[in-house]
Amino acid sequence: TPRKLRGNGLQETASEVINDYANAQYYGSVSIGNPAQSFQVIFDTGSSNLWVPKVGCSHCGNPFFGKKHKYNHESSSSYGQDDGSFDIMYGSGSVSGFFSLDDVTLSDGLVISGQRFAEVQDAGGLGLAYALGKFDGILGLGFTSISIDNTPTVFENAISQNVVDQPIFSFYLGDNQPGELTFGGFNPAHFTGELQYVKLSSATYWEIGMDGVSAGSYHADPNADGSPITAIVDSGTSLITGPRKEISALASSVGAKSTITGQFTIDCVKLDDMPDIVFLINGQEYVIPGKDAVIQAQGTCLFAFMGMDFPKPGPQWILGDVFMRKYYTVFNYADETIGFALSV
Repeated sequence: TPRKLRGNGLQETASEVINDYANAQYYGSVSIGNPAQSFQVIFDTGSSNLWVPKVGCSHCGNPFFGKKHKYNHESSSSYGQDDGSFDIMYGSGSVSGFFSLDDVTLSDGLVISGQRFAEVQDAGGLGLAYALGKFDGILGLGFTSISIDNTPTVFENAISQNVVDQPIFSFYLGDNQPGELTFGGFNPAHFTGELQYVKLSSATYWEIGMDGVSAGSYHADPNADGSPITAIVDSGTSLITGPRKEISALASSVGAKSTITGQFTIDCVKLDDMPDIVFLINGQEYVIPGKDAVIQAQGTCLFAFMGMDFPKPGPQWILGDVFMRKYYTVFNYADETIGFALSV
């Protein structure tokens, strides 16, 4: 259950326990409506809307496995009708439904009233990832500038309704164990050393510039025009992604072999020989030791980097959970910065 760290009247810092599903999906609970209806959501810094499945939703799990909790607005006294239509594309497909208004409770005493969110009628576009996933919906923690229908985000409303101490939230992602998401503050028990803050290059996604990436004989420099390599810090992506050409070169320099699915595997006996992968950000080196750049499952060692090309103005790289497990991450909404420190 979420635990309250400290409260002073209305404002407070609240922590949410995030469960880890085989190091691939992190999710935690949130409730909507009065009386509260509880949902497991992925807290996703790479999108900006909140959605949950509605009663009668199609392609929303099945009763035998992947059963979903579904929202019923008729049983909430705080529900408000909206009627706007909702359609969002994720990497794996689209999700559609309509907007509604209701109170959202993030954790003890942290309640956002009248939040605009989507009731999803069809989640078919998400395929097996959703059908088999442990989550009901997604709570986007990106900026309102990229939210569907310009809907103010849950966190922006938390700030404007004065229910958080500071306009920040912080992620600690556990390695095969629960993590912690703190709204309104950060938890020094989960990191060592000083937080190093990096200015965002764009307040859409949580996007920053990188000065380089290196591993073994591989080295990526800033873009030909001298501009930094763009990267978004995305809790909703399991792996680290980069341009296909770069990831192929990086993979071969660490001894990873490509598979039919476009991913890369590493011989599990060679993990100790893997070189560190170093991200240069704002003059600081952020190191992912080779053995941490691998996800082990069913006797296979999957290289935790994947090639993906996004059209401009999309990012070149995505620093997903593999990066965030190593570095405690503080997202500052007001200063438009991200702070990093080594997780403990």
